[in-house]
Amino acid sequence: MTALEPTYGDAKEHRTVSRVTRILELAAGHDRGVRLSEISAELDAPHSSIHALVKGLVANGYLRDTGGAYVIGPAVYALLGARPTLERVARAGMGRLHTEFDETVTLVSLVGESVVYTDALESTQPIRYSPTLRIRRPLYPTSAGKCFLANMTERSRENYITAHFPDDTERSRVREELSTVAEQGVAINRAETLPDLYAVSAPIFDIGQVAAVITIAGPVRRFVDRLDDFLDATKGTAQMISAQLEQG
Repeated sequence: MTALEPTYGDAKEHRTVSRVTRILELAAGHDRGVRLSEISAELDAPHSSIHALVKGLVANGYLRDTGGAYVIGPAVYALLGARPTLERVARAGMGRLHTEFDETVTLVSLVGESVVYTDALESTQPIRYSPTLRIRRPLYPTSAGKCFLANMTERSRENYITAHFPDDTERSRVREELSTVAEQGVAINRAETLPDLYAVSAPIFDIGQVAAVITIAGPVRRFVDRLDDFLDATKGTAQMISAQLEQG
């Protein structure tokens, strides 16, 4: 055996694992997505079995449903590194926000029911937000999570709200807030996760769905007086990145 040959030891192929990996390979090979019928035919497997696997991968963020066609989901990019096109285009926009405000700018992905920071440009100021990349954080009440929730299907959003907010009054408040986020295209975290931290987020769209969220965050005292400036700049940057992604 040469040094280049793989050593599998006692490893044996597992049918479910093989199906899952093949589904991911098929999705990775189709930029505009692969349909359930195509996956079932390629794997020569029952539609019902493949449907369950695909929905599980979507639920955990490894696939994304683009309206009947499935593409590689944000969990893959969050864990292994952001999609090159998204990372490249977003980094330029992040740089402009960072230069304008000198606050910490992050690129955020949705992974299951969590958000993950995949890239960051930190503020150069002594007091700043310094995020840890590639760890899961709760969707709510982060500003990025609010953007993802506001743009989910109504069913997915309601499932999340029902599971995480047992009080009817609180559910109504969250629904109203997310409705406002969807309408305005921007979300705010007013010291809801950390006592001295404000954050503003806006969704980045690709193929008609939220591909990522761009966030700018910093101390409350530097945000409250310029909040409108942060909102306008972040939303404008997200729209610019979305337009560039749509152009390919």
